[in-house]
Amino acid sequence: MSWFRREKKGISTSTEEKKEAPDGLWNKCPNCKKALHSADLQENKWVCQYCSYHLRVGSKEYFHVLFDNNEYTELFADLTSGDPLHFVDSKPYTDRLLETTKKTGLKDAIRAAHGKIEGEEIMIACMDFNFIGGSMGSVVGEKIARSIDYSLKKKVPFLMISKSGGARMMEAAFSLMQMAKTSAKLALLSQAKIPYISLLTDPTTGGVTASYAMLGDINIAEPGALIGFAGPRVIKETIKKDLPKGFQTSEFVLEHGFLDFIVDRREMKAKLATFLKMMKK
Repeated sequence: MSWFRREKKGISTSTEEKKEAPDGLWNKCPNCKKALHSADLQENKWVCQYCSYHLRVGSKEYFHVLFDNNEYTELFADLTSGDPLHFVDSKPYTDRLLETTKKTGLKDAIRAAHGKIEGEEIMIACMDFNFIGGSMGSVVGEKIARSIDYSLKKKVPFLMISKSGGARMMEAAFSLMQMAKTSAKLALLSQAKIPYISLLTDPTTGGVTASYAMLGDINIAEPGALIGFAGPRVIKETIKKDLPKGFQTSEFVLEHGFLDFIVDRREMKAKLATFLKMMKK
């Protein structure tokens, strides 16, 4: 059995010389489970090239997709949440804010920026789900209000990209007040006849859906996005009935008249530019 013996060492590379793939180089599609290279994913607008599943992304990626040459001016960047209720659950709210800011590099669950889409000026406010589930707190409401004020002052269209789990429980009534605040500001935008486009992404739920997310002159969504007010389990327990297949997907919501269009992220910029040019006439 001498042929079975290994005469030479197998792996001769030392531990120090071993090379590993850098973190973030590869992703896995949550839908089809195939491996996606980060460079290909970015080129494909963070949409799976195999099954067209739209991966969840944040404001940085949406700004990259929409703004010409990824050039924009971020506004109101220094706004941060306070702790008016001195809220404590498993940890103090102030500690949760600090930890989330350190982890994500974000100041809160929304960023606002001014730039151009195919040469057309626009103001965009985009939510980030990574910051406490994209929850709507005082800063989110204030940034949206200031973004609308900027649109009114500069007379440029306003695009709201929603991605949220709903109101932020740590701010209780202060959070719920943002529903009325943002809706009132949007009424001023409507009176001034300045276009407001609402883009609903996965997920858009709770108080966000019940306020500014559904108030657009045009309401559009990405394919397969979860859109609803309460969760399916809560609704099922309330009405005591089984829910339809595909309930609360953007396709279901479109079919029942709450959306105007569903737009693939890869075609989003061109579609928005077309809307902006039409609305100028």
